[in-house]
Amino acid sequence: MEIVGILGLALAIMAIIYLSFKGLNIVVAAPLAAIIVIVCNQMNFFEALTGSENSYMAGLAGFLIKNFAIFLLGAMLGQYMDRSGATQRIAEVLLEKIGTDSPFRVLIALTIIGSVLTFGGISIFVVFFTLIPLARPIFKKLDINWELVSIPLFLGAGTYTMSMIPGTPSVQNAIPTTELGTTLTAAPLLGIAATITILIFGLWYMKHELDKSIKKGENFYSYLDGKPVPKEDQEAVTDQEKPGFMVSILPLLLLIVLILVFSKVPNIILIALTVAILCCAFLFRKYLPDQKDVLNKGASGAVGSSFGAASAVAFGAVLTSAPTFAVVQEALVNMPGPALVTLGVITALLSGVMAASGAIGTVVSQFAQPYLEMGIPAAVIHRVVVIGGGVLTVVPQSGAVIALNSISGLDFKHGFKQAFIVSNGGFLLALIVTLILAGVLY
Repeated sequence: MEIVGILGLALAIMAIIYLSFKGLNIVVAAPLAAIIVIVCNQMNFFEALTGSENSYMAGLAGFLIKNFAIFLLGAMLGQYMDRSGATQRIAEVLLEKIGTDSPFRVLIALTIIGSVLTFGGISIFVVFFTLIPLARPIFKKLDINWELVSIPLFLGAGTYTMSMIPGTPSVQNAIPTTELGTTLTAAPLLGIAATITILIFGLWYMKHELDKSIKKGENFYSYLDGKPVPKEDQEAVTDQEKPGFMVSILPLLLLIVLILVFSKVPNIILIALTVAILCCAFLFRKYLPDQKDVLNKGASGAVGSSFGAASAVAFGAVLTSAPTFAVVQEALVNMPGPALVTLGVITALLSGVMAASGAIGTVVSQFAQPYLEMGIPAAVIHRVVVIGGGVLTVVPQSGAVIALNSISGLDFKHGFKQAFIVSNGGFLLALIVTLILAGVLY
């Protein structure tokens, strides 16, 4: 029956991807895919779904316990910034400074902002809640196809600042330090080479997609495929209704400064988001006569995006607890080939199922010792594993993808392909360069 269990794992992964692409909500698709794993692996049905440990509901609840407050506060902040007209005001000033003659420069600016925020330790979810409302009026003003927003967001906030730049404070880069005794700057030459690689590829791909879109005559609403324009886009905000630039940007500056200055304070992200929201409530009270509606819409948006991301994590919890998953892991470890290559491939494949953090944590805790015994420096293992952990992180069941779609209004037919290529393709190229350079240097 082992072969049936393994086939069940593959079928479940294909099912969640297929159902997601067909438009079925991940909250429904994830448990259906999990049931395939449970049945094919002859697991205790209700224990695997609702048990207190290593079950679907345990994975769902665990993610929500850790992240729901971030989603809730982030969504509320995004609503305040958007409904008050603050994001439009910031967008107008940015366009005045950058100019409207080069949309590519605008995309680069968004990439840089995302990079600065995540390198400062700000969660990618918070970056999405902050930048998407800011980017929307800019894309609309320049008439750029909205689905292209996934490129600068993922390139800037989810690639090199996640695992490549030496010293980046991301969770992914920090995980190996506890198991391997390394530092955040482990193998700096490999990290710098990987960063340069993915930047060159990412910027080239961004320019290529932008030029292709312009050549095809696409506009901001091309992503709708003829569907009605969203209601919020029809509710224009006049110049008289918008706050000034400094007032508009103050809550975001306050958010960033608090997180960076008090980074060692427990739960500082939640504290900073709350302060930013209170700041918005006070500064924008003149422009928002019904703040209750702002809070209600933020809360509604947070429920959808957080439960979507949590459902993907819950599916992964069932998948990795299946008895045949250990068989697959063992087969990956015994994969033939050069040691560093197999290490990178193992991490990359696991990242598609367990997400980057789960894959990195599993590899450094369970698989790293044999490679250390081969004489491979811990710093090299650190960098290869962290970069490998990003190769398959942009998949339909990814929490970041689900959050992006929920916040931006995009779907798997619009924006996902671009995010997949710029992130997964960039990580793959960076991993190849890292492996080649590691073979030469070490």
